[in-house]
Amino acid sequence: MTAGPEAVAEQQLQAARGRLLTASDAGDARAFGTEFAAAEATLRGAGAPCWNAWASAFAARARLDDGDPDGAATDVAAARADLERCPATAERALALAYLAHLEVAADRLDAALHLAVDASLLADQAGTGQPTRELHQAHYWLSRALTLLDLEELAAAQAVRGSRVADALPDVPDRWRLLRLSAQQHAELAQTVHRRGDLARSRQLAAVALDCATRARELPWSPPEAEEDLLAVVTAWAMTLAGELDEALMPLRRVRGRVADDGGLHLLGYADLVLARLLFSVSERDAGVVRATAGGPAGPAAGSSQEGEEAMELLVSAAGAFAATGDRRRYRQCLLELGQAAAALGHTADALHWLEAYRAETTRADLRGRELWAEMFIRRSRLREAQRQTAVLRRHAMEDALTGLGNRRSAERRMAELDFDAGPVSLAVVDVDGFKAVNDASSHVHGDAVLRRVAELLGLHSRTGDEVYRWAGDEFLVLLPATSEPQAVVAMERLRAAVADADWSRSHLGTPITVSIGVATAIPGRIASPHSWRALFDSADLHLFGAKRTGRNRVRATTAGQAGNRPPDRPLPMTASVDDLVAEVLGSQAARPPGWAFDDGEVAS
Repeated sequence: MTAGPEAVAEQQLQAARGRLLTASDAGDARAFGTEFAAAEATLRGAGAPCWNAWASAFAARARLDDGDPDGAATDVAAARADLERCPATAERALALAYLAHLEVAADRLDAALHLAVDASLLADQAGTGQPTRELHQAHYWLSRALTLLDLEELAAAQAVRGSRVADALPDVPDRWRLLRLSAQQHAELAQTVHRRGDLARSRQLAAVALDCATRARELPWSPPEAEEDLLAVVTAWAMTLAGELDEALMPLRRVRGRVADDGGLHLLGYADLVLARLLFSVSERDAGVVRATAGGPAGPAAGSSQEGEEAMELLVSAAGAFAATGDRRRYRQCLLELGQAAAALGHTADALHWLEAYRAETTRADLRGRELWAEMFIRRSRLREAQRQTAVLRRHAMEDALTGLGNRRSAERRMAELDFDAGPVSLAVVDVDGFKAVNDASSHVHGDAVLRRVAELLGLHSRTGDEVYRWAGDEFLVLLPATSEPQAVVAMERLRAAVADADWSRSHLGTPITVSIGVATAIPGRIASPHSWRALFDSADLHLFGAKRTGRNRVRATTAGQAGNRPPDRPLPMTASVDDLVAEVLGSQAARPPGWAFDDGEVAS
């Protein structure tokens, strides 16, 4: 069977999106621009809001590469407007995650964080279904955006989730990229934890990064050279944090040399940053060994070693690369480490220069961050309050305040959902006998107490799965899903007896309280059977009237008549009495207790 034109077109669109995401991920502006020029007309020609959103998102990326942040903001806004018309799927989560990454690149962190939150919520919802390529890509781009937002713990968690989704899919390259990303994010987090002084956890995270890198290399796939070089840099970084300095140095130098000849500017900055950190670690270790040998304190110090000077040059190169590619986060990291390294090498003037640059850069970022988090806190507080108020209003709208049961509105909504073709369903209308006299003889306070007690007894003695509602005044409903009429009669007799036999001595009433109950059943395929909830209710209400008219404190249903002698292999006739219906359910012809609506010889009305 061949795919239709629509399926082929959809596959072509997905393929174009995949190529553009790959080019965007690589950071090669020229390659991305060429790919977008070839695909833009196809994306916009699809006419669907989702593909219009992708066209605008990729247009925003192209404008950022051209140095037009205002134009990029316009395209991002257009993409967001189109996404509002798209269903809440993994593909929408992917588009939002990609837009979040673009907003970070444009230094609009507030918008990026909002988009990342929305993408994360959608990805979590989509994660309950079947794994898809769009879902693991959503986690991939979310992880990248969260890293640039300095939310490294969340970034690592998203990478792990994406890797789990990719493991459930057959595409080996996708599994490789998610493992590489997970290794990178854990190395990033290990570096941050190491800087805070938690060396034990830093080594644990580095071990996770090394494990992910090893698993990636074991996959039967040869990645592009740039991807393989990035994994090699990440591996050397994790080895550095794990204390394997000598084992990491030579492989990292070889990779750095190869990247300097053929790699992109951002990857070169990444390699320079990692190599500088490794050289500083070697310098500190060697300086500590020398001091310990000389009998002095063995504290970490970079001294004036050759490795320290080389590391300074590499950090300067890395800072320039990150500034040129718009990676403000790593640019700030380079400025801080330059100031620290210059101070350790005794270059006081240089240290002041770099630290002042770092202070200016971080002050701007911190001010924006504080404003953003304050706004997010206020919004979250308002959202939680709105959710609380909504829950309260919903409870008030759907719950009877006196008894705590579902009210009439709730009952009507539930009965409107019934499928009368799926199987039998029964409904019972329960009315408190002589309730007006209760109110007249005592007070409404006592009447309310009676209603609460009746509601409690109905709920306590109902079967699992049956639903009790207060319909109005002293009238209650019991909905019995998947229940035939004989079963419903047995269940309602138990409720009637429970109310009649209850201890009413504390109610200050002269007589015990009883209830009358009318039962109706809808049976699929039966012509005379009710086919709507209103008809079912009217039928049950009619039988309630019959129960009241014939003496109260009884259950009345549709079927009635003389039982007679019936062979055991014959079904109950339509004229069977309620006692016989009960006997049919219980498998016994034992005499029933009093209180049934139909005695022998009574004819159904």
